[in-house]
Amino acid sequence: MGRVFISGGKGGLARAVAAHFSAAGWAVDAPSRAELDVGDCSAVEEWFAGRPAYDMAVCAAGVTKDRPFLKQTEDEWDAVMGVNARGAAWCARCAAAGMLREGREGQVVMIGSYAAYRPAPSQAAYAASKSALEGLVKSLAREWGKKGIRVNLVLPGFMLTDMTEGLRGSVKEAALSRHVLGRFNTPEQTAAFLLFLQEALTAASGQVFDLDSRIL
Repeated sequence: MGRVFISGGKGGLARAVAAHFSAAGWAVDAPSRAELDVGDCSAVEEWFAGRPAYDMAVCAAGVTKDRPFLKQTEDEWDAVMGVNARGAAWCARCAAAGMLREGREGQVVMIGSYAAYRPAPSQAAYAASKSALEGLVKSLAREWGKKGIRVNLVLPGFMLTDMTEGLRGSVKEAALSRHVLGRFNTPEQTAAFLLFLQEALTAASGQVFDLDSRIL
């Protein structure tokens, strides 16, 4: 099996992905924010420079600082953009550089969000950061495709994780009411799809995979 890098390694989704790939025989590196702050480009470069190339990189690190935009501070905006957009881009860049250096094919998967298409009020920073990923994925897929590196975007949809735990019950109920299946996706189901995307959908690149069953 191969080697996979997962950013934001202590998040609910990242933990599920790490467990699923590990069970399938993959070597897993899933650093927490304390181990790797993806908002620090120098730290990202140092992390990848000191390790063999990965076969897959999952850019799952993400932060939210939801606030009415007129009250949003510059530091809050920069923090969200730094992790969700620039951090994902730099992890992708460094992972791809390692793949090219060792002459291997691979894949970068970025974790997007439904908020990029139907954001709630006060999510300007988060929605903008996640919207940026689609353009980034499509550009990098064209740039790296002939070199054997695939780049895709996966939208897991609303999941019950540490990130959503603090939301009001009414918010969760409203989200659930819009789901055609009457249930949320889970981190474990998303992890299973990522392994499928890596091992079975080997012709897919530059694609957006929406795992949400919400009615738009």
